Amino acid sequence: MNGAESLVKTLLASGVDTIFANPGTSEMHFVAALDRHPEMRCILCLFEGGTSGAADGYYRMSGKVAATLLHLAPGFGNAFANLHNARKAQSGVVNVMGDHASYHLRYESPLKGDTVGISQAISHWTRVSASATQVAGDGAAAVQAARSMNGQIATLILPANTAWEDADAPAIAAPPAPLRRPSDAQIAAAARALTQPGAVLMVDGPALYTDLAEVAAKIARKTGATLMGPFFAARTRRGGGTVRMQRMAYEVDSNIALLADKTCLVLCGAARPTAFFAYPNKPSLPEAPGTHVIDLCSIDMDCAGTLLALADAVDAQTVDLTEGDFVPLILPPLPAGALTLDRAGQTIAALMPADTIVVNEAITSGLPIAMATATAQPHDLLVTMGGAIGAGLPTAVGAAVACPDRKVLALSGDGSAMYTLQSLWTMAREQLDVTVVIFANHVYRILHGELAAVGATAGRNVARMFDMVEPKLDWVALAQGHGVQAEHCATTESFNTAFAKAMAQRGPFLIAVEC
Repeated sequence: MNGAESLVKTLLASGVDTIFANPGTSEMHFVAALDRHPEMRCILCLFEGGTSGAADGYYRMSGKVAATLLHLAPGFGNAFANLHNARKAQSGVVNVMGDHASYHLRYESPLKGDTVGISQAISHWTRVSASATQVAGDGAAAVQAARSMNGQIATLILPANTAWEDADAPAIAAPPAPLRRPSDAQIAAAARALTQPGAVLMVDGPALYTDLAEVAAKIARKTGATLMGPFFAARTRRGGGTVRMQRMAYEVDSNIALLADKTCLVLCGAARPTAFFAYPNKPSLPEAPGTHVIDLCSIDMDCAGTLLALADAVDAQTVDLTEGDFVPLILPPLPAGALTLDRAGQTIAALMPADTIVVNEAITSGLPIAMATATAQPHDLLVTMGGAIGAGLPTAVGAAVACPDRKVLALSGDGSAMYTLQSLWTMAREQLDVTVVIFANHVYRILHGELAAVGATAGRNVARMFDMVEPKLDWVALAQGHGVQAEHCATTESFNTAFAKAMAQRGPFLIAVEC
């Protein structure tokens, strides 16, 4: 058994059975070992950013660690942006990064790079296997690290000679260390704070997509606090029958207004609300001056245990929630008339089946869709957590691999989708049940908004940098070139028909919308 074989066996024995790969020469022995283990699902992504984005989506929907296979420092660099998004989403990912044979690193070969440096810039855990006999133990430690703290980025750097040299038996990842919890005194202090006028309980993590949402609602009902969630959340359960919860907004001015009368923020799994960017003459923190912020439980702690302890402290378990605590199921009729974003949202809300996984990277086009689907059939929403564009399509790939029996709906702006267009090919190759809706406005509209927010005006060079015209992108041709069935819609009626068709069939389908 060589080192590569011991690593594949270790991953499988540790419950990692899916790898999103874009391998190169230094990984060939690992590729050969994967070939001898068909129980490992190997999914080719045509760009490294697709591997990292898919691993992120896979973890968010399955709770299981996925692996990526990346080629040296340049390949890892291509994966970096979506590893940043995965880190912000608290996703557990094991990266296997090949490297030159250890004895070859003394020479300045073209692909030589700082593999450790680039890994440490984004990974919580990095290790270089020093010998083939250590590969199995290192692999098990990587899986353990990825499962720790509610999900981490772990990168194992595998010099080529450690893959081909003789190794020992495979290993099995140990369970992660128990998650930290606040002290009883901290729980009691938070419980007292929530009873004060103007208090907010802000939750994130599993409280947004599991039954813990009802626990949070009972705490809010019992104490009189306002229940809130962040604007950016790795996974959110939405639609009819879900718990009502006020959400933070994207714009700092809107958040200042939301928090103007709030005197205390109790954070359970949520980070302190912060403006997405700094703007001239605007604050970084939208909370009112003097607001008491209690960081009770960070996202890498035991959020579930903390919320249950807080419920016990305020005696919230005896609270009976009412119909008003839940979002009603209200499906709109199919719209007619000129195609607008609002009408596209109505169509989606009317026809989207229950338990759809919605991946929204539509940026400026996404808000009308989100508003329209607020009372649609219950669904899970995944968004781009780190703000690095290009996560939408590969995240949809990973979600579809994790949940093959659920429809996945990827909403994307045309600019965002171009970052990881190659994901369409992976959808076709794997026959993933993903419907992609591209809102083709032929412009980075978000950048026009950000330019205005800093007080600047647009001229010729701004147009040349922000607008995607001359030529316009042909999304039907692009999709079909990647093996995905596609239609273009310029009217509400044609979008109604195309979307109904996509919802009724399995497999990848792309709809390009001009609105």
